[in-house]
Amino acid sequence: MSNDLVSIIMPSYNCGRFVRETIESVMAQTYSNWELLFVDDCSTDDTETIVRSFDDPRIHYYKNEHNSGAAVSRNRALREAKGHWIAFLDSDDLWLPEKLEKQIHFMYENGYRFSYHQYDEIDEASQPSGVTVSGKRRVGKFDMFSCCWPGCLSVMYDRDYIGLVQINDVKKDNDSALWFKVIRKAPCYLLEENLGRYRRRKGSITPSALTKRITAHYTLFRVAEEMNPIGASFWMCMNVVGNTWKKIFYVKKRNNS
Repeated sequence: MSNDLVSIIMPSYNCGRFVRETIESVMAQTYSNWELLFVDDCSTDDTETIVRSFDDPRIHYYKNEHNSGAAVSRNRALREAKGHWIAFLDSDDLWLPEKLEKQIHFMYENGYRFSYHQYDEIDEASQPSGVTVSGKRRVGKFDMFSCCWPGCLSVMYDRDYIGLVQINDVKKDNDSALWFKVIRKAPCYLLEENLGRYRRRKGSITPSALTKRITAHYTLFRVAEEMNPIGASFWMCMNVVGNTWKKIFYVKKRNNS
């Protein structure tokens, strides 16, 4: 396995409560050849102070001129990225120390260009909720359009092969908009190992109510994919089915007691 640079894309808005722990999980990686592209979307808390307190030249801090949303922030970070590999980590989630090393090895060993892995869910206090999320071993274009299989913190792709990815400005599910672009170039493969911690918290931009989730999926296809209303409605319905299937068969709740 070579020592190619990994560009880590991290948009953030008012995550000062969590961002130190998140960045520390990056700095704890056993694979050290990375750059962290942190885009602050005009946070009003102490996010900037915390990020700038890390004395590490691999961490690059950018601040948007106006509060613009995660899609614009991710686009900016992707334009700045110099790595062979692109990885994603939101500023309240966590990686396990061997995440990068194991995922890069998995992709090199199998010749994959796009991959994701399993992860656990945690609460606002970083305590495990007992939920583990997995997925299909191979995700093609139809699969990805039908259901958002990868968690953002689990994705890695080969930028040299995929190229620069930019998405339209959608306020929710913009990570799915990215995967729609990448899946056109390469299928996505599951590394069956738990390498991350996804934080469930109040006030997250991820919509919780069923009606809001359905509306967000319609907007995703209508705006991000520029589909007509019929096409957007079709894939919105497919997502209701696909995400229900995922929740039943690939989201496992265990007893922590």
